[in-house]
Amino acid sequence: MAETITLLDEMGNKVEFQVLATFGIDDAEYLALLPVDDMKSLTYLLRIDYDEDGGVVLVGIDNDDEFKDVIEVYEKIQKEKLQ
Repeated sequence: MAETITLLDEMGNKVEFQVLATFGIDDAEYLALLPVDDMKSLTYLLRIDYDEDGGVVLVGIDNDDEFKDVIEVYEKIQKEKLQ
């Protein structure tokens, strides 16, 4: 069974996500998620950061160039899975 995680949405509701992939680019780590209850939804791509205690913090990617790079690498990973 695929790995899942539960996050809170903007309204504080719990949403379960399937982890599609984790991958790194340079010194950064990223996570691709898909809502379990809406498998036709768009894929969420988030950067994995760490707080001062070493805890994981998932962050949206605001930089357009970084986001384009993340999409490119994620699409490459998905194509490799299909081969």
